[in-house]
Amino acid sequence: MDKYKKRILIDLDGVLNEYGNSPYDENYIPGIKKDAVDFLKKLNEIAELYLFTSRNLLLSSKWLIANNIDMYFKDITNMKIPANIYIDDRCICFNGDFNSTYDEIVKFKVYWK
Repeated sequence: MDKYKKRILIDLDGVLNEYGNSPYDENYIPGIKKDAVDFLKKLNEIAELYLFTSRNLLLSSKWLIANNIDMYFKDITNMKIPANIYIDDRCICFNGDFNSTYDEIVKFKVYWK
């Protein structure tokens, strides 16, 4: 294993919670997705985890605590901080080819729609 852990930025809505199954409410964060805890446990062994969200940071922090997963995260941010990997339900990985990336953008749909 590397001397230093990788940094992974994980989006909240649509990745860790059941965001796609309920209407958006800025004061309520939907429940945690099945298997998310096991996923975070495994990732935490190999990386420093940061929660990324555009939601209220205090509300997000309370959600982490309520779901007993706060111990896996080093911090919560609403800014895209430098990381080795970003996990998000609304991203496209650039593969070096602008034409294929454009095609992916045009056809893009989040998995939960």
